[in-house]
Amino acid sequence: MKRWLGYFAVLILSAVACAPVFAQNDALVGTWKMDTAKSKYTGVPAPKELTRTVEASGDSYKYTYSGTAADGSSISYGFTVKFDDKDYPVTGRAPGGFDMIAIKRINAHDYTATQKKGEKAMGTAKVVISKDGKVTTITAKGTGEDGKAVSYTSVYEKQ
Repeated sequence: MKRWLGYFAVLILSAVACAPVFAQNDALVGTWKMDTAKSKYTGVPAPKELTRTVEASGDSYKYTYSGTAADGSSISYGFTVKFDDKDYPVTGRAPGGFDMIAIKRINAHDYTATQKKGEKAMGTAKVVISKDGKVTTITAKGTGEDGKAVSYTSVYEKQ
């Protein structure tokens, strides 16, 4: 369960980092791959590989994640959000079992996200997008289902 929480946080935070205020001007809408060599995990194994796709539709953003977990199992989930700090449902099987996410835009390059299972917050993340729009860094922390601390920094590069 701790492993899933880590994956969950990484995926959610990655999604948050890619969301633009105006999709027409946002170079971040597209396909992103996690750079496993630059990403660091504590308390949970890192995914073997992870890809996220971000699509804009009006003032909403659709995130789709796919990849392979450390144990070889499939990662596949997604969500559609607005950056209004309200809860939105997650479909598929998200790492850690979270089923809701709330994202808040701080500015054009910084976001915060909260992953939840039901009403309970499982983790938080800060997402920073590089000024050139080519790299997203997500720094997250939370508590696994076993009550132990989980943290990670994941780096995504635009494809």
